[in-house]
Amino acid sequence: MSGATLTLASPGLSLFTPLRAVLALALVLLVLLLLSLSHGAVGIPLQAMPQLLFGDIPADHLEMQLWQSVLLEVRLPRALFAILAGGVLALTGVLAQALFRNPLAEPALVGMVSGGALGAVGVIVLGGGSFLLLAPAAFIGSLITTVCAYHLGRRYPGVAGLLLAGVAINAICFSLIGLFTYLADDTQLRTLTFWNMGSLAGARWPLLAWLTPWLLGLSLLALRYWRGLNALLLGEREALHLGFPIKALRRQLIVLMALLVGPLVAATGGIGFIGLVVPHLVRMVLGADHRSLLPAAMLGGACALLAADWLARIAVMPAELPIGIVTSLIGGPFFLYLLLKGRPV
Repeated sequence: MSGATLTLASPGLSLFTPLRAVLALALVLLVLLLLSLSHGAVGIPLQAMPQLLFGDIPADHLEMQLWQSVLLEVRLPRALFAILAGGVLALTGVLAQALFRNPLAEPALVGMVSGGALGAVGVIVLGGGSFLLLAPAAFIGSLITTVCAYHLGRRYPGVAGLLLAGVAINAICFSLIGLFTYLADDTQLRTLTFWNMGSLAGARWPLLAWLTPWLLGLSLLALRYWRGLNALLLGEREALHLGFPIKALRRQLIVLMALLVGPLVAATGGIGFIGLVVPHLVRMVLGADHRSLLPAAMLGGACALLAADWLARIAVMPAELPIGIVTSLIGGPFFLYLLLKGRPV
């Protein structure tokens, strides 16, 4: 991507350099991973993890065989999926906030998640439950709603235009989702009810094998846009003077976000507020330079969603809460705080 190199001064807390912040988040992620793998309806001792992961379990150790089955077939793929999904959601939140030049932009608030959900729900109700159909439909829905939110939000200055556009787009999408839900049969209805609230319960190794290269590859591509994202924060005219092709950059970022969010929504359902809360918290510590903000936000999003999934599993054992409820209970009050503060961080 052409354009001059641009870095922004970091007004974050001086105690946390980018390297220290990344190392701290990586350590937190490791602790949360161990907690997620060991705690649940079936408790697994931490000291047994190495043997369960890499050793052979004797045939007469039925309890350890149960632990190994739960660990390898359920918890480990789910934890890895939470890390992947959380990192991508936080990354797209950073991209959206820079693209819209709005600190309240987030994939769910601007209609990207509801658009992807509408595409996926439409495919489910119309008889195509295959993920190979869900993912393209969700991508198309996310792309359309993002483009609409971007163009509608630009008509009004400040936060109001984007929020109003997001409210309108979400209302339309949720109305159509409600119509599809009304038309669904009993089997489809049970699937849609749980899926619309967000869930990682469908995480399996084949799904990870399909999604991980796709999402990681696009995420690495997104990290290369840090110079252009820094330029966008200064304004479009300033970015043009610095040599960045703004129209092409906007198009690329919109398509990139839709390619990330669409397949993810098709796999997890609606999980909101990770892309709003995490970038704000990381920006408070590290500042606005996207060279460090992007990777740190991905680690923060991975920590946040892994912690939310852990809470969703242990809060009402042996049942579990939809993870979208947990993230909304935390993210909703934080969003209200940003609105009441008047000057978002």
